[in-house]
Parts: sequence; structure tokens; C-alpha cells
Amino acid sequence: MNTIWIVMPILIVLMFLLGMELNKDAFINVARHPKALVLGMTGQIILLPFIAFILAWVLNLPPVYFMGFVLVACCPGGSSSNVFSMLAKGDTALSVTLTAVSSIITLFTLPVIMEFTSYYVSHNAGISIELPIGKLLMQNIVLFFIPMLAGMFLRYKSPTRAAKVSSVLNKVAFPALMLLAFLFFLQYSQEIMDNFRIIGFACGMLIVTSMLCSSLLSRMGKLTNAVRHTIVIEVGMQNAAQAIAIATSPFIFNSGEMAIPAIIYALLMNVLLLLYIVKLKY
Repeated sequence: MNTIWIVMPILIVLMFLLGMELNKDAFINVARHPKALVLGMTGQIILLPFIAFILAWVLNLPPVYFMGFVLVACCPGGSSSNVFSMLAKGDTALSVTLTAVSSIITLFTLPVIMEFTSYYVSHNAGISIELPIGKLLMQNIVLFFIPMLAGMFLRYKSPTRAAKVSSVLNKVAFPALMLLAFLFFLQYSQEIMDNFRIIGFACGMLIVTSMLCSSLLSRMGKLTNAVRHTIVIEVGMQNAAQAIAIATSPFIFNSGEMAIPAIIYALLMNVLLLLYIVKLKY
């Protein structure tokens, strides 16, 4: 069973939810916090993929995991980051804005970075890994951009109805993600267990390093604690479902093994960021 047919509806729901969360306050935040937006996007779009590539190179990850590891780092912030920002007493409106902006920007940056990564891996491993950029762009637009626009449109036309729909979908989204992770684990349990030590170590290093670097960036920018916590969470949390959709899509890589780093990353990022929130509270 190809997990893409489970990932697709979950992704559409998540992006639709994100669109419904975007109100005028989220857009005002772009003008209110330009420095925070720039620093957050620097960490998300540039720093995270760079660290992932270096770690994959230093650890000499096998080609398919090298690709999958960099892939999850190229994805936008995860929708759960908004909840985590709220728990950390961060700037929730800014979190929504950063997630939305990264979702749009990565439509274009992800193909560029993955094209370079596929060329590097193919050249050094002596294998051919092709990236159909046109199909990748089209899939991203259909699965991410259009549902987000639809959510924004529903909120604009009928805020009351959007609030009701959001309330229902919010209850469904997380269990659906857990179901996806469970089914994926069942399908690739042996590969995950065999490679958990090296990929888990790489994912843990990526999350911790990116959190430390984004915190340093925020301190250098003299941002408030609330904004700094938000940026750290945004950079640390990735849309792992998007990485799984790209890796397993029959139109792009069609590789379940390439999605394994995303599953392990999703598990570790929730654990490490929850520990981060606990540390902030105590």
C-alpha cells in the first residue's frame, strides 16, 4: 500500500486549517515584526537545509536516507508549531504567519535544494536519482497552496462557518497524523528499526542544532523572549507529512525508504520540543 493515498487527504486538511487560521492579525504581523519574519525564514529556509546537508555528508548517510533527510529539512514549518508556540507562551499570531510564509516560499526553494541534493548524491554514489521538478511543483501547488487559499477564502466569506469547520477538523487532524505514522511504521518497521540509530542520531542533532542556531539568531536580533521561543519552535518543527508525500509520491520519488527520516524526525521533534517547553516553564 502506497502511503501517498493516506498522506494526501491529511495534507489537504492541514493546509485548509492553516488557511482558516490566517486573519488580518497574521498579515499585520509581517509589518509589525519584519525582523522576526526575516530571522525566522532565515532559520527555516536556509539554516535548516544547510545543517541537514552537512550532517548527512559527515555521517555518510546512504543515498536514499541522505535524500530523505535533506528533504524533511526543506519542508515548511509544521502546523503543530502553532499549538507548541501557544504552550510556550510565544507569539501565536507570528507562528501562524511564519508557518504560512514558509509554506509558500518552500514551494520554490524545496525543488532547488532537492535538485542540488539529487545531483550531489547521484554524482558521488554513482547512481541516478532524478527529480521531476515540474511534477513536484504541481503536486505542491495542488496539495498545499490551493487548500490554504480555500481555507482563507472560507474564513473571509463566512468566519462563523470557518470557525465551526476548524473546530471539527482540528479534532481529526492529529489522530489522522498518528494513524499515518502507525501505518507507515507497520509497513517499514524493519527498515526503521535497522536504521533508527544512525537516522535518529542525525535527526536529533539536526533538531537540537537548528534550535540552538535559531535561538542565537533571535538573540543577535534582540527579539523578545516570546518571539524567540516562537522562532525556535518554528525552525525545529517541520511538515513531515509533506516530506512523506513527496518521497512516496508515484509522480516524484516513489520511495517509502526515503520517507523514513521524516517519520523519525516527526517523532523526535515532538519529544525534544516538548522538553524545550517544559524547560521554559521550570
